[in-house]
Amino acid sequence: MSRNRCDGLLARVDFPLYTLQTLTNRHVLVAGGGGASNTGVANGFEIFELSHNGNRFVAEEVMRHETGPNVVMTCSVRGIQNRTYLTAGQESHCQLYKVNIRMVDAAEMRRGSFRAENGLVRRRRRTVSENANISKKDNNSNTTEKRISFEIRPCESVQTDFGNDPLQRVVRISHNCKLMATGGIDTKIRVWSFPKMELMFVLEGHTKELDDLDFSPCDGNLVSIGKDGLANIWSTASKRPPLLKLTCQPPNGNKYLFRRCRFGLIEEQKGAYRMFTIANPLARSGKQKGLIQMWDPKDGQLKKAVLVAESLSALAVRDDGRYVGVGTMFSGSVDIYVAFSLQRVLHVSNAHMMFVTGLEFLPVCGYGPPITSRSEAALLSISVDNCLCVHSLPYRSTVPAWVAILLIIFVLFCTFMLCSYLGI
Repeated sequence: MSRNRCDGLLARVDFPLYTLQTLTNRHVLVAGGGGASNTGVANGFEIFELSHNGNRFVAEEVMRHETGPNVVMTCSVRGIQNRTYLTAGQESHCQLYKVNIRMVDAAEMRRGSFRAENGLVRRRRRTVSENANISKKDNNSNTTEKRISFEIRPCESVQTDFGNDPLQRVVRISHNCKLMATGGIDTKIRVWSFPKMELMFVLEGHTKELDDLDFSPCDGNLVSIGKDGLANIWSTASKRPPLLKLTCQPPNGNKYLFRRCRFGLIEEQKGAYRMFTIANPLARSGKQKGLIQMWDPKDGQLKKAVLVAESLSALAVRDDGRYVGVGTMFSGSVDIYVAFSLQRVLHVSNAHMMFVTGLEFLPVCGYGPPITSRSEAALLSISVDNCLCVHSLPYRSTVPAWVAILLIIFVLFCTFMLCSYLGI
């Protein structure tokens, strides 16, 4: 059951969460489910609207879309020409959805009477006291107040994996919304025209299943991560061999395998970007230390590497490239790093009861007005513990002007007294 929660735990849904995307500066989509077996656990999406009450972040459920027997393991969201598209990995297929953004009366949304035309939206039942409070709000509110709501409409579906036990592991839409890339068990990367979902070409460079994909900010390159230990960087222009083949370079000499990859802008250099990866040790014995690495994707040079206390499961880079977020495998902890130095600036221990399955920063360059808060950055996280959480990085403390003035006066006074004592 979804609830309004404050900073830390934002919401708890009734199914395990596997993927997380931001729709606007204020709206976040989570997805997952219990699978096709008759367990009674739902499959689908939930959308929440985030706000800040002056002290903490708060989440309010906007809508829910159930996907029947198909669990959603991965998804990607992009907007093009005032239209928003959502692609979701469902077993061996990739399902395309159109996300229609609508302005509706706030009173209607609070009463729960708004329904998407596909009829699959379900809102939780409210208690008598909640309904009384809602009626009181409606009587006191301006009837012309509008809120953003969403309709999720299923469109085309294409098979994207053709292995013996086919499963799409990852899907990404390019920033310009012209390409879509998918990868899965059969080791092949398929590049599709978007949103027509027509296969353009297949890239073959991995010997084991794919774990992650990401488009560069200019959409000219695509990076792929596989369980064969390779991170391949491809040109998206045509079907060619990889431009670069990278292998993990741990500082302790142990064998590591890449787990996730993300590109990130370089703030001080217009049009330039870095690449970040997380990797885990291949050995299962002893204390496992994860690894965060920063690469130059043009020449494949490793620029910086940081060992962390445990294996890692999730990676995110903020849209302006300033911060990197990681989630851990065993303790469910979340960390935020400064991108250019990989210096850790926030650690949230045991943020989840189980491993972190997804991370996304609240955007600073996204659609709609940003949330006004007291945070320099806010990182959203999900897990199979059914929870959506937020982790805030407060602005670095500064010395007030009056304190600085007093310190200057005090230093000048001490200097004068010392000079007088020494007879200078």
